[in-house]
Amino acid sequence: MSLEKITRVAGRGVCVPGNDIDTDRIIPARYLKCVTFDGLGEGLFYDVRKNPDGSEKPHPLNEPRFKGAQILLSGANFGCGSSREHAPQAIQKYGFKAVVAESYAEIFFGNSTTLGLVCATAQRADIAQVAAALDAHPQAELVLDVTAQELRFGSQSIKVGIRDTARDALVNGRWDPIAELLEGAGAVKATATGLPYLAK
Repeated sequence: MSLEKITRVAGRGVCVPGNDIDTDRIIPARYLKCVTFDGLGEGLFYDVRKNPDGSEKPHPLNEPRFKGAQILLSGANFGCGSSREHAPQAIQKYGFKAVVAESYAEIFFGNSTTLGLVCATAQRADIAQVAAALDAHPQAELVLDVTAQELRFGSQSIKVGIRDTARDALVNGRWDPIAELLEGAGAVKATATGLPYLAK
């Protein structure tokens, strides 16, 4: 079973500005009671997107012009707070394939990578430049080149950073350690058979 090799992500984008956007804001704690991750996308940023009665608050994800965006832009220390895997799951289930932010909380970054959700870093001024371009042309396509570490939009581009280990895992289709373990199940069994302390 081979995983998708993620060398680029293309799609429209949206900016959710702010620093220290924590996992509780990304997906409120009450959603952690779910048995599976299915449907988590509906809760993405719920408490900052919705009023208690379900009506919408002003929020970039509520703007029709940004519906269907696949690349999320944000600020520094994105995904801080608790280590809940539900946060990157909610982002992915909503439809995003990549996040471009100034920096990430370590556990959030790791959880995202094992889902195949690309997390790239960029300078604040560069993110602001892309956000301004999206505001002017929300239908414009962004292309995040994982291999070249570049985000292209229109005739412009910015440099992004993707940690070497994560980039290597993404472009070679080795980003899910559980899938790798299952793929190597035969080799694991063969090795275990030859171990004297496991022999019956």
